[in-house]
Parts: sequence; structure tokens; C-alpha cells
Amino acid sequence: MNCVIHRRAEFSASHRYWLPELPESVNQEQFGLFTQAPGHGHNYVLYVSLRGELDQYGMVLNLSDLKKIIHQEITSQLNLAYLNDVWPEFTKTLPTTEHLAQVIWQRLANQLPLVNIQLFEHPQLWAEYKGAGMEAYLTVGSHFSAAHRLALNNMSYEENCAIYGKCARPHGHGHNYHLEVTVKGQINPRTGMIVDLVALQKLVEEIILEPLDHTFLNKDIPYFADIVPTAENIAIYIAQLLNQPIHNLGAELHRIKLIESPNNSCEVLCSDLPNSSSTFPKLVSEPALVG
Repeated sequence: MNCVIHRRAEFSASHRYWLPELPESVNQEQFGLFTQAPGHGHNYVLYVSLRGELDQYGMVLNLSDLKKIIHQEITSQLNLAYLNDVWPEFTKTLPTTEHLAQVIWQRLANQLPLVNIQLFEHPQLWAEYKGAGMEAYLTVGSHFSAAHRLALNNMSYEENCAIYGKCARPHGHGHNYHLEVTVKGQINPRTGMIVDLVALQKLVEEIILEPLDHTFLNKDIPYFADIVPTAENIAIYIAQLLNQPIHNLGAELHRIKLIESPNNSCEVLCSDLPNSSSTFPKLVSEPALVG
């Protein structure tokens, strides 16, 4: 029987984004506050994912052995360290979250059957590396608050209630939406980034969060005049808006995850979607779970 297991570990470390060959003004333009000396710190959370066949003891790998390897090769060396100086890989390429995930993979790969390294710099920013050369994933989290009503305009109130339940009530209801935007790209061999993080966060803020926050989606956003603003359709709409701008930054929009409530979330995988938002399907979903 083949299984995937995950091991969690933690370490605290500091780093600085600064390229000595660039003028101070260029460093500040490219990295913003991350350039400030002597650096800044994070409480990193690491998930190491392995795949393998179960042994006679019902394990992919003895967890005590796994814990020892991660401690010896990774956390004992990185904890309370200044990342720019701790490993030789970071003298050539900055210790960004995505590059750090790649280097952790490289340092564990000869001992463990890895399938994924996921590294949280903080709860709203994390990277994943799956062993595909210089390709990595970066996720930024954010949130907005909005109201909506789930109802089709060409159906009666009773018919809408039969499909959407309480969510069809005429005055709508609200959610504190949590949004995760995941991009995919090649790690730059000098900056360690797959995308300009400051530009990506600004893009999400200006294109998504500011226009959607504290709106009644059905009334305030023209797209939802005839499209039911289910979590699924909101995620598709966000993907439409972000796909081309993220492509313009030099990365690829990989996934939109929208958490409507602790009980209801959805994901839209965007890797195969065309760069032009005009070709997205305008869908009306019939959600399996509403409210």
C-alpha cells in the first residue's frame, strides 16, 4: 500500500533581501522594507511530505528516524540563524521562502522519498517545492468582507429557496472571505524569487481586495448581476481578474482558493487557463454546500 505522510517542524530565523551589486535605490525599489539592515525574522513552519510503501510495521518511514533527519539536516542548522550566512546556497541566491524550500528539498532528497516541501514564512505567505528543477509555488493569503444573495433572476423565490435554502433570502447575508492566491514560476538564480512579492501583493490588493471589500456582490459588482455569487463563481471571477496581470509579472496563476466559512471553501486550478480573461467561461454553479 502506497501512502503519503507529512512531518511538521519549526525553526526561527532572520534574513535580508539585498544584492550588493545593485545601488541602494534599486534594492529598495525591488525589495521594499525587506532591504532594511540587519534583517528581519520569522517563525517558519515546515511540512515535509514523503511517499512510499508501508513496511511490516505499518509505516512509510519510522517517525523517530524522520524527526532525527529533519532536525540534523535542517532545523538544528537554521534555528536562530541568519539565513544569508548559514548555508553556501544563500551566498549566490537570496534566502527567499521559495528558494529556501528548494534548498531544504535538495538537502533531504538523498535520504527521504520526498513529494513536497511546504514552508510557511508566516500564515499569509508560504512556498511549495516539488523537485521540478527551478519551478516553485508561492501563495499569498488575504481577506475581504462582502455580502451576497444566492438566487437566479429567472426563478421565483420559492424555486431559489429549493436550491439555495436560506442563502436565497432577499436581503442577503455576509462572509469574511479568506483568499489564497497561488502562483507558479521559475526561481530567479540571483534574487531567489519566482515573482516580485511586493508587486504581487499590491496587485491582489488593488484588483481584488479593494473593489470587493464591504460590497453587496449582487448589486455592486456588475459581473454578478446575472451570475450567482457562489464561492465557486467568486473564485472564477477572481481568477479572471488576476490571470493576465500575474502573467505580466512573469509568473503563472496556479490556483485560487476561497474560504467562505470554516465549513465551505472552493479551489479553482488555473494552470491550463489561457492568459486572456475574456475566454473564461461564465458559469453559474449549483453548489453542493451553501450557507
